[in-house]
Amino acid sequence: MAVLLSPRPAVVAAARRAGARTVVVAPDPSVPSDREGAERRVRTDWRDHRHLIGAVGGMEAVRRGRAAVFGFDAAGALAAARANEELGLPGTPTAAVTALMDKAVLRARSNTLHPGRPVSFARCGRAETLPFVATLIGYPCVIKPRAGADGEGVRLVHDEAEARAAALGYPEITDLLVEEYLEGPELTVEALSRGGRHRVLGWSRRLTGPRLTATGHDLPVALDPSTAEAVRALVRGVLDLAGHHDGPSHTEVILTAHGPRLVEAHARPGAEEFGRLLRIAHGTDVLALALAAGLGLPEPVRTPRAAYAGLRYVDFPPGPGPGAVRPGIAAARAVPGVVRVQLEIPPGAAVRRAPTGGLHHAYVLATAPTAGALARILDRAAGLMRPADRRIRQPEGFA
Repeated sequence: MAVLLSPRPAVVAAARRAGARTVVVAPDPSVPSDREGAERRVRTDWRDHRHLIGAVGGMEAVRRGRAAVFGFDAAGALAAARANEELGLPGTPTAAVTALMDKAVLRARSNTLHPGRPVSFARCGRAETLPFVATLIGYPCVIKPRAGADGEGVRLVHDEAEARAAALGYPEITDLLVEEYLEGPELTVEALSRGGRHRVLGWSRRLTGPRLTATGHDLPVALDPSTAEAVRALVRGVLDLAGHHDGPSHTEVILTAHGPRLVEAHARPGAEEFGRLLRIAHGTDVLALALAAGLGLPEPVRTPRAAYAGLRYVDFPPGPGPGAVRPGIAAARAVPGVVRVQLEIPPGAAVRRAPTGGLHHAYVLATAPTAGALARILDRAAGLMRPADRRIRQPEGFA
């Protein structure tokens, strides 16, 4: 039985594909319904550990060890790990989840994998000292919260003036990491670990804007055999160093001139849209595989596919929001090759600020027989969704 913490409908559907019975635990009654395959719903605030243990500890499947708790976002992954450990259920160890969340410790550990050319970094505890610390690392450099997730609070600064401006956006007493800017193509890598053996499920090319915000993903990614093996070795090495023995993981890697280098890693799958991309592109069902592995069920049948696939994020400028471009959204869905257009905010919502970090207002997912055709389809569909008379500002906040 899969105990799912505030899952999105895609997670419940993946549990059904994995052949698992499901219990949805959420503080809000508006959780995925029976239409998505949930057999039982429990209303409780799982973010309170005692509440979660009290809500699920008495279930027969839990008492018999025939269940596991799953959380597929940052908070859910940590809560699930703690619950599984206390209840004696299989899952990712809490220590591994927290090790992957601590970017300073993870950077220090990952540097041992390439001692000849480590990534320069330093911690910063007071925002006012950011310009000084950044100067020590050298420009350009990246500032990020030590325990952040999904790109929140990440800044790329090119000089002292930008570092001083960035310092104003953090609390006076803070816990930040300042590290050298890594140049090169970026990959997002999904893996699944069982008994300390790490299986790389797939990767994509992560596209970024001028401020490191993701603009989309493309795959397949053509890598020469030595680079591909170096990427796998880095991911496996990082997971070993974190003590990640079981469960899914999501790792971001940059292919620098000195070899692959870690950006960050997480004890959970990537975002839902990235999972959809891998499933459409070559049949790898990351969520269903993770659920099946955690419950000891047979792996879902994989259906190989050969298409090029990609997604592009779409963000709306401040104003009426997606309701103002509804005809464009309908037109984007009608573009040949478009598989999905997903709105992440209500159609009638007003947008007050641009999104931050890994949050986006919408995305377009498409397939095509060639890389060139894919790029044209995605550009056309994304363009149809953007208002023609208003410029989209750089990310500052999210409504």
